Amino acid sequence: MDRRQFLSAAAVLAAASTPMTPSLAQAAPTPPSADPLNPPGIRVAGIRMIPVVGGKYKVWTKKIGSGATKVLLLHGGPGIGHEYLEAMESFLPQAGIEMYYYDQLGVNNSDQPDDPSLWTLPRYLEEVEEVRRGLGLDQFVLLGHSWGGILGIEYALKYQQHLKGLVISNMTAGIQSYLKRTNSLRALLKPDSQKRLKELEAAKDYDSPDYDRIMMEELYPQIICRLDPWPEPLSRSLRHANFAIYNQMQGKSEMEVTGNLKDWERWDALPQIKVKTLTIGATHDEMDPEDMKRMATLMPNARSVICPKGSHMCFWDDQDFYFKNLIPFLKSV
Repeated sequence: MDRRQFLSAAAVLAAASTPMTPSLAQAAPTPPSADPLNPPGIRVAGIRMIPVVGGKYKVWTKKIGSGATKVLLLHGGPGIGHEYLEAMESFLPQAGIEMYYYDQLGVNNSDQPDDPSLWTLPRYLEEVEEVRRGLGLDQFVLLGHSWGGILGIEYALKYQQHLKGLVISNMTAGIQSYLKRTNSLRALLKPDSQKRLKELEAAKDYDSPDYDRIMMEELYPQIICRLDPWPEPLSRSLRHANFAIYNQMQGKSEMEVTGNLKDWERWDALPQIKVKTLTIGATHDEMDPEDMKRMATLMPNARSVICPKGSHMCFWDDQDFYFKNLIPFLKSV
């Protein structure tokens, strides 16, 4: 499995006609209230494009199902789109829960500008609020997985008044606790692989085929997803990932954060999150399940569940347990 950025392009076909008279040309102007990004009155399978960055770009969203409880999903990465979260649509709509996918700017179906200044936590936080407004959501549940959990925490700290509930799935509250856990997971590797990994890290040679092999063939099958083979939506999301964003914000190594998220710590701020919250961890996750439990004790209206057989993608590899706990929480908010 490769780690190349998948870039897609869209072709636009325009047709022009010459008006018979100036009066005819002025007869049907575009109504001021018309949505320039979404055709009115046309069914598009729940897809809606939302303007972000003050309208300079647009991001892709998709609504599935309907119900009083509305959930906006924040995918991980940074730079890996919504596709690996497609397990959600096998469970949430059937439970009467309205769910919204959304590809963050730079990823998959959304615009992909070549502008590194956009790949920052503060800018992405404001994008979530732009998406909320664009979708007309209020008193909704925000579910953030991995990097999406960072966004979820930040959103709750700034825009808590709009939330009915918060789910932090497989994300600890600080980079230092994340690094402590990931470095402890080196012990899962064979001795020769541990040695080779240290050599590659010392040389900063993260593009080495050996680095990819150790990660993708030895470590990730234990801590990212324990199914064999991996579900197609997960493999597809990696094919479509934008690793330029990942490298700038996380860095090139799973064991070392060198990007602009390296100083992120929110443990001390967690008591400010008073909305009803669920933290979800997993025994084999790259996030320490004890950290997930601790996070819930620091928020006044939170609880935690740990998937006993799962890893980072526990909605795939411990699916029954994950959704048997998630859905009752969503219905309770």
